[in-house]
Amino acid sequence: MPYEILSNLFPGIASFFVQDSAIVAARIFLIFLGMVLAYLGFTRTLEPLIMVPMGIGMTSVNAGSLFLKSGKVGNLFLDPLVEQPDLLVNIMQVNFLQPIYNLTFSNGLIAGLVFFGIGAMCEVGFILARPWASMIVAIFAEMGTFVTLIIGYKLGLPIGEAASVATIGGADGPMVLYASLMLAPNLFVPISIIAYLYLSLTYAGYPYLIKLMVPKKYRGIEVKIVHVGVGKTAKFIFIIVTCGVLCLLLPVAAPLIMCFFLGLAVREAEIEPFVKLLDETILYGSTLFLGLLLGVLCEAQTLMDPKVGLLVILGMLALFFSAVGGLLGGWLVYLVTRNYNPVIGIAGVSCVPTTAKLAQHAAHEANPFAMVLPLALGANISGVIVSAIATGVFISTVFLVK
Repeated sequence: MPYEILSNLFPGIASFFVQDSAIVAARIFLIFLGMVLAYLGFTRTLEPLIMVPMGIGMTSVNAGSLFLKSGKVGNLFLDPLVEQPDLLVNIMQVNFLQPIYNLTFSNGLIAGLVFFGIGAMCEVGFILARPWASMIVAIFAEMGTFVTLIIGYKLGLPIGEAASVATIGGADGPMVLYASLMLAPNLFVPISIIAYLYLSLTYAGYPYLIKLMVPKKYRGIEVKIVHVGVGKTAKFIFIIVTCGVLCLLLPVAAPLIMCFFLGLAVREAEIEPFVKLLDETILYGSTLFLGLLLGVLCEAQTLMDPKVGLLVILGMLALFFSAVGGLLGGWLVYLVTRNYNPVIGIAGVSCVPTTAKLAQHAAHEANPFAMVLPLALGANISGVIVSAIATGVFISTVFLVK
């Protein structure tokens, strides 16, 4: 009798007494982890745009369990495993985030919406200031993607799953989300969670790697920036031609490529109502729901897949090797031109604009007069393009591996 009263009055607490002890421990851990992540976002130790909604969602979904009509323990947020159309229609009328998840998240639409906003906030002129340097750094910064692909495959992951987790090395959240949907839909949820969690951790970890690989006297190098006189017409033609060529070569990644370059085109054409819509409303609205959904998907049962531990390690390796590769690319450009700051290499890891700001902060810390942000943004944008190419190549070619 006391238990029945407890289960009716406080089903969240009562659910702890009927679940497996491992799941209960995981729920308690995730409740407190969500609080910590939200707080670290609040203090700007981690990226607040993702961590605050993700942390609150993680805490809420693991604390807010209750007994469903079937007698099972569940929640009223969403069920990512529902596939049958009739069940999906019914559950959309119960779980309040289910429509957003199925109509924007699980089909990759939210990734495209984020890419609209990223494109609208980027200036293509930053690439044209030092195009070859930007592309070299971005290519080197994909090192983590290819190293992780090989490691994951050698450790026994199917090639699709290895390629999907390897895309974390590109540090492009929407691209990881899209690739995992195409290549490893069974691991789509944990890969997406790990990717965005680690992308926020780069905020805290990469500065130490920069200091380790670039001595202070090189971090403070002042770069002579030559402003290329490229007109708006030329830049707009570059945008639409590059978009067309990439879509032609990589049609599997065409939706995200189109979204990114449409954002660039809208900005360059100075269509102010669209720029404001994409850069502010759509980008930040999508990021809010993206972070919230990622947090809600951090339910204990979902993350207790035995493969999650391996994915955590591979995701960490991917971002580590990409950062190392980007900084090595920065060193290569410096040694060849002698007019480049090696810290710009970290911006080849295409976490726009976080890694560009990290490069500027590292340079400014060593020399208050060092300005590398324009070149770092050029490397950032190039990183987005190279990540899209790498993802398209993966999706198009993994079937060739037996």
